[in-house]
Amino acid sequence: MITAVRKPMEEIIACVEPYDRILLVGCNECVSVCSAGGRKEVALLASALHMHFMKQGKTMDIREITLERQCDPEYVEELVTSVDGSDAILSMACGCGVQTIAARYREKPVFPAVNTTFMGASERQGVWSERCQGCGDCVLGITGGICPIARCSKRLMNGPCGGSTKGKCEIDANVDCAWQLIWDRLKALGLERRIEDIMEAKDWRTSRDGGPRKIIREDLAS
Repeated sequence: MITAVRKPMEEIIACVEPYDRILLVGCNECVSVCSAGGRKEVALLASALHMHFMKQGKTMDIREITLERQCDPEYVEELVTSVDGSDAILSMACGCGVQTIAARYREKPVFPAVNTTFMGASERQGVWSERCQGCGDCVLGITGGICPIARCSKRLMNGPCGGSTKGKCEIDANVDCAWQLIWDRLKALGLERRIEDIMEAKDWRTSRDGGPRKIIREDLAS
């Protein structure tokens, strides 16, 4: 799941202040689950903006709408009638949703209301931890289902560094060493010999930081 947190109010206010009519758009997917940009958060942000500008003596027209998904053009198309009466769009989706809206409604400025953080998994209610960095070449089948790229601070591919102490990472005594977790998991599976197999140097061209990528499913593409 993509996780996000709302931007500081000061930053959001600075973005929308020059405009009188704002379309505030939420997303009913990932950001809704992590309570950053769903219908409830849209209402709270709209209320906060109204109160701020009222104190400034300015009447702000803020229209609220929450799409099923902002990263799909078919849902973004639902904004057509609402966009016409707006000066700017404030999106509470992840960066994918913001860019999808900006690409569709090029005549309107689009601003993000949240900061996209990482792809994570839920540990417990209200707590998410980074688990994937979208490297494009998954090694979880080799490492016992624990990602050394997302969970090792140095993204090491063959065992822990010298800073690992008592199963903890050198960056923080509360952070588990990814390779200790991998070893424990492989041992529990009776696959500890696998730790001796050296993985080749990773081809980072498949990583999300290696430039834009596109996946095309011919059976779905139209």
